[in-house]
Amino acid sequence: MQSHIVVAALYKFVVLEDYRELREPLSQICHEAGVKGTVLLAQEGINATIAGSRNSINRVLTYLRGDPRLADLLHRESLDDRVPFHRMKVKLKKEIVTLGVPGVDPNQRVGTYVKPKDWNALIVDPDVLLLDTRNEYEVDIGTFRGARDPETVNFREFPDFVRRNLDPRKHKRVAMFCTGGIRCEKASSFMLNEGFQEVYHLQGGILSYLEEVAPEASAWEGECFVFDNRVAVNNQLQKGQFDQCYGCRHPITEQDKLSDKYERGVCCHHCFHALSADQMARFRERQKQVDLAIRRGQRHVGAPSPARQARSIVAVSASTEARSS
Repeated sequence: MQSHIVVAALYKFVVLEDYRELREPLSQICHEAGVKGTVLLAQEGINATIAGSRNSINRVLTYLRGDPRLADLLHRESLDDRVPFHRMKVKLKKEIVTLGVPGVDPNQRVGTYVKPKDWNALIVDPDVLLLDTRNEYEVDIGTFRGARDPETVNFREFPDFVRRNLDPRKHKRVAMFCTGGIRCEKASSFMLNEGFQEVYHLQGGILSYLEEVAPEASAWEGECFVFDNRVAVNNQLQKGQFDQCYGCRHPITEQDKLSDKYERGVCCHHCFHALSADQMARFRERQKQVDLAIRRGQRHVGAPSPARQARSIVAVSASTEARSS
């Protein structure tokens, strides 16, 4: 079956003093166009992933770019055979990507952008610290050769990692990367504020690198986690080998599913010991309703996404690891 649903991901750091007033008109346009997904609005900018027909997506993008502040808004597209979201939400936030450090503003200060074609030459320099700003479940399945893993559960932990492990006097040149670029803009601004002098980040993120750099010249190893139905993509930006645990959203392989700690829609070996009996019971009931809906030829609208399910589990996992260390 030919994919006909367009999934558009976009973000831009730009001062939106009136972001609260932008919510209702944007929400109305999205609903009228028939798109679904999530848009985050904050004073620092916009971050969104929406899905719908080609005409629907074009209508929303045209509306957004009608605002002079968003006239040069860039977006990335992928195709799907169905809309991967259940509803349309436009949310007001303090940050469009949550770092949790006051005063960090990419609109005022940001690192040096490095184009994908120039990335390899930078990261082979032995004086450059190559830093992966993504979370541990993303790093686990792929990263750039020689990159340092901050071992973070979420992006809010990144500042603590930097303050505990890095030194501006020692690490004079830092190159960082993330999936699409948004986290690095925030992270580079933070590191400049911390006194790091030369901070570089991969423009457009890993996805732009994989798109522009030939596989035979690539310094990327493994697969890249993506926040859509594909779970991960390989060096050719094709769907990779990973599925996803709906208990903790960690990527899992077919081999992982053979574990006695794996239960479809409930848990895997990554989160089995972190889940409470109540959580497991709720996830089993959710999966039961999903299976019933499939047998009826329906879609289970109430099924929580892995991201929503993972919120409470992340906290439990973190405390469990702390107790065992």
